[in-house]
Amino acid sequence: MSVVRLQTGGATVAVVGGGLAGLAAAVGAAEHGLDVELFERRGRLGGRAGSFRDPVTGGLVDFCQHVSMGCCTNLADFCRRVGLRDGFRRERRLHLFSPDGNQHDFAPAGWLPAPLHVGWALMRLGYLSVGERLGVLRAMRRLAAEPPPATDAEETIGRWLHRHGQSERAVERFWSVVLQSALSETVDRASLRAARKVFVDGLMASRRAYELEVPQVPLAELFDRRVAAWLAERNVATHLGARIARIEGDARRATAVVLSDGTRRAFDYVIVAVPWGRVRSLLPHAILAAMPALDGVENIRPTPITAVHLWIDHPVAAVSHAALVGRLSQWVFSHGRQDLLTSGSRTAHYCQVVISASHELVGRRREEIVAEVRRDLEAIWPEVRKARLLHQRVVTHTAAVFSPAPGVDRYRPGQQTPIENLMLAGDWTATGWPATMESAIRSGYLAAESVLKSLGKSGRLLVPDLPQSTLARWMSRASHAP
Repeated sequence: MSVVRLQTGGATVAVVGGGLAGLAAAVGAAEHGLDVELFERRGRLGGRAGSFRDPVTGGLVDFCQHVSMGCCTNLADFCRRVGLRDGFRRERRLHLFSPDGNQHDFAPAGWLPAPLHVGWALMRLGYLSVGERLGVLRAMRRLAAEPPPATDAEETIGRWLHRHGQSERAVERFWSVVLQSALSETVDRASLRAARKVFVDGLMASRRAYELEVPQVPLAELFDRRVAAWLAERNVATHLGARIARIEGDARRATAVVLSDGTRRAFDYVIVAVPWGRVRSLLPHAILAAMPALDGVENIRPTPITAVHLWIDHPVAAVSHAALVGRLSQWVFSHGRQDLLTSGSRTAHYCQVVISASHELVGRRREEIVAEVRRDLEAIWPEVRKARLLHQRVVTHTAAVFSPAPGVDRYRPGQQTPIENLMLAGDWTATGWPATMESAIRSGYLAAESVLKSLGKSGRLLVPDLPQSTLARWMSRASHAP
């Protein structure tokens, strides 16, 4: 089959994969005048940040609740560029519920500089003893004082916490609450480096870093419909249901992408934005031989996330979100009322319960999971005991994200490959961040920047982190001084 060559006059870029990483790469390249085509094998954009049509409600339901945080500067920038900022609400007060059912709000003091603002909020968490709170503060200070560990000498954050005197209760009721949701992994599997990223470079560096950004509309509305419209307005051709069978090329260049129907398309640049488990299957031996950094991706392990969707005839909670301490159910998000089409348009109250690192749930029966989740809700909100469960869905993604295990960063390749016109993108590539929407956006921006650099174009897409407070900078310098 002959090569189909685009004739638009500018450099042509193929983006393979329409998840957040691919979308960020396409947006970045298009904004700098490049001719971009995006190929996505699914019938929608957004990847894991997507929604499905529930037949009982007739509405869009997110596969799993996604949230951003104040420290996610590049995700915020992406949303600003494509007009999604109004789709999120900001939560400055985080609602935690202790095992006894009492509410404890994590609300850092706005009048204190970072990192003291976190200490103020922590000392007000009454479900921890005074000794536990002081111990957590000492451990956080020690975490900030130590330099990041070398990737070949890493340990788990759980082991580090044990070495530094953290009790099992403090680990369960504070460290795990924060880290399991942020890293989608348990403390006995997550690396010290990843945990340090969450606390030191995130929560402790800036007063705004902890704030939640919660989508107010289905993810499909944001990352599928709205982004697709933005791309179309800028003449980016988006091919849905287009499976790339392979990428052709040699040790110097990628020459074409070949679709599953045999169509062969030539591009000046190719950005591969697919999961780590698929990337090697798309590349020929000649390219793989020139990319030894991909040899280790098979050592990256996945971790599961479970979302339990419940429609109940009674409101679950008076708050929009809740973190449940010491329970299977980790986060509860209330989404208001929805009509059930199969119940004569009966109105139900919809909530989603998120369980990150749900290793123990893989293979369990749906009814068992729902029953245990309901017991959690009833223990916190007794009125749920009288409520009737009208509809339920359990969605477990067994390979939701990569596990931030000790040493995993050595297997994460950079965005610019040894092949001059072939770039990689994905939250699993080397971004310095764990598997988050922020990491995905950063990788796409970095891949697009590599294309621009190759073309001799000046263009900075990546935006800086939140500015570190003067006190946090001083403490960091003092800690690392010889």
